[in-house]
Amino acid sequence: MSEAPTVKFMTSDDLFALPPSKRVARWLFRGELREAKVTKRNPSHSAATATLARLLGVWLMQQPKPRGKLYSNEAYFRIRKDPETNVGVDLALSTPQQAATTKKKASFVDGAPVLAIEVLSPNDKQKDINDAVEEYLACETKQVWIVDPYTETVTVHRANTEPVMYTRSQTLPGGDDLPGFTCSVAEIFE
Repeated sequence: MSEAPTVKFMTSDDLFALPPSKRVARWLFRGELREAKVTKRNPSHSAATATLARLLGVWLMQQPKPRGKLYSNEAYFRIRKDPETNVGVDLALSTPQQAATTKKKASFVDGAPVLAIEVLSPNDKQKDINDAVEEYLACETKQVWIVDPYTETVTVHRANTEPVMYTRSQTLPGGDDLPGFTCSVAEIFE
């Protein structure tokens, strides 16, 4: 009888010790190294990310201090410690505590963001998207938005509820986690 192969779990330190690659994106998923082709950025992806960053940034500056911090461009968050899950997020909102304790030269923000936004690209795989949403919610991310610039929709995932898809003709609410935030879905894709 053959034994199952032994999986070597990696840590964030192991991940960031790997030589940089321009060809593959790397992240940890429950301690296992995952790699995928580097996302092909395109105007639709970039514009949706930039617009959401602007809209959320304006909202964030109106919130009382202490407030969280907005991160973009595949900012790494270590959302699970044992085994480690370390993900790059298109756009994420941290908690005020994370904003206060993340050092300028840190490789990642420790803990789950309040909000994780993934903007879809042509080479995204549905399995990776599903795994990411499941892991974010299991690690106590309050909301995960999957933004699809091709269908011009935003699907909002929250723990213990069915996902809700918002279309161009609807308003995207921030809910209790983003008090007072709303925006037209159409505005995201203008």
